[in-house]
Amino acid sequence: MEYVVARIGRPHGVRGEVTVELRTDAPGERFGPGAVLRTDPPARGPLTVASARWHTGTLLVAFEGVQDRDAVEALRDTLLLVDVDEAATAEDDAWYPHQLRGLAAVSTAGTALGTVADLLTGTAQDLLVVTGTDGREVLVPFVERLVPVVDVPGGRVVLDPPGGLFAELPGDGDGDGDGDGDGPGGR
Repeated sequence: MEYVVARIGRPHGVRGEVTVELRTDAPGERFGPGAVLRTDPPARGPLTVASARWHTGTLLVAFEGVQDRDAVEALRDTLLLVDVDEAATAEDDAWYPHQLRGLAAVSTAGTALGTVADLLTGTAQDLLVVTGTDGREVLVPFVERLVPVVDVPGGRVVLDPPGGLFAELPGDGDGDGDGDGDGPGGR
């Protein structure tokens, strides 16, 4: 299975380094010197990592044969890809976006809420993108409190969103998503 691990951003300096927008939890593994990454579009690669370093919270990468700012600028917005053996990298609480796309989204009470359209990875937290039954796109923080069950084999995710987020779940006024009016909920 092919997986996007980063998108090349803007050049950094004049020696061929580039910023990357990470889409992996393992940048040290994916961007070690000598790592070979396929690209989308394919004509821009493959690229071999010459060096990688952190600078003020941003990963800077240099690729073999890419020596100057102009060459790096030509790579801007290129997606960096790896093959992933899902069996070898499986974790109990980690999923790839392609595993979640198309899953049915239901409430804890079993009400149909829509379909998972995507998973947006972020620096602070990931967001589950759900296309609601009314066609609206709803962003749900992908945290256990709001997404208590991910059942890939069963084809569904169970959501416990705050009231009013989905048309099927009217607002309850207390903001805890459990509909009992008592304030913050717990597990």
